[in-house]
Formats: sequence, structure tokens, C-alpha cells
Amino acid sequence: MDEKTLIPKLLDGDHQAFRMLVDAFQEKVLNTCYGFVNNKEEAEDLSQEVFIEVFRSIGKFRGDAKLSTWIYRIAVSKSLEEIRKRKRQKRAAYFKSLIGLEGVAEVVASTNSNPHQELEAKQRMEIMQEMIERIPKNQRIAFTLHKYEHLSYQEVADIMLLSLSAVESLMHRAKTNLKKRLTVYYKNRMI
Repeated sequence: MDEKTLIPKLLDGDHQAFRMLVDAFQEKVLNTCYGFVNNKEEAEDLSQEVFIEVFRSIGKFRGDAKLSTWIYRIAVSKSLEEIRKRKRQKRAAYFKSLIGLEGVAEVVASTNSNPHQELEAKQRMEIMQEMIERIPKNQRIAFTLHKYEHLSYQEVADIMLLSLSAVESLMHRAKTNLKKRLTVYYKNRMI
């Protein structure tokens, strides 16, 4: 079903049309959220929140962009909210540890047959994710959408409401910043 047919049905509260929308975009939304939060369960929860938001606010969809672009914007927004929430929780946990309250330990389940390789891969991913979180917000969004979601620069520009040249510039700066940060990180580890 095309957007011109789907949107009026969504506006009328057609649950079958909404199911079609979810089926069409579920994997893309999940991958977008995962690219930001790097946790499957959180990404699944966020993707549900995205579709709840889509259902609640479809009446606000103006049609000045594609429906998919609008949905991506909601996914990015929800993901960034989750990251901010995480940072607040980390600060709270830090302050609790300062006053002697117990911290929460994270247990990582192993599914790989080689624990050493799995640990190295997990560490590399955590380092990369940490470095991505340290670059400026717009660079982080553009980088995540392009590299993790495999969206074209034009699609990223549409989602971020920027020009194509602005996205190209953001991507160049993001790559440069990540390269510098990773170089410094690994040089410091070798010392």
C-alpha cells in the first residue's frame, strides 16, 4: 500500500493499516534505535515506543516529507532521549557509589564459542560506541544513520532537515573526530 492510501487510513485509526506500517518499518526502526543504544532489548523497547508515538501523532504528520523520513525522525528522537536518560542514570549511580550504596552489575551472556574473541570484539564495540557518544550530537546522528543504518547522505539530510552538503560536512567531521579520538585512545593504552 502506498503512502497516499496508507496515511488516510492511519488518520482514521485503521488498525490493519497501522499493522501494515509496523510490518513495513519495524526492522528499520529497530536497527536505527540499536545504532544509538547498542543494546537489543533497549532497541526493541524503543522501537515499540516509536510506533506508539507514530500512532498517537499521525495527525501531526504534515506530509512535507516522506512518511519513512518522519518515522526515522521519531526513532532518532526517542533514541537520543534514551541516551540522555542513561547518562542521568550513570550520574545517579556514580553519586550513589560515592555515598556507599550498592551499584548494579551488568552480566553479559556469551553466545560465542571463543570467549577471548568475543571479549575483544565486545571491548572494541564498547570503545567505538564510547567514542561515537563523545562526538557532537549532529555528527553522531549523521554517522549513526549513515554507517549503522546504511542510509544515503540524501536520506540522512531529509531526516535531519539539513542540506546534502551539510550532511557531507558532518560526516567528514565525524570521521575525523573519531579517528583522532581512537588514535589518542590506543596510543594511551600502549604507553
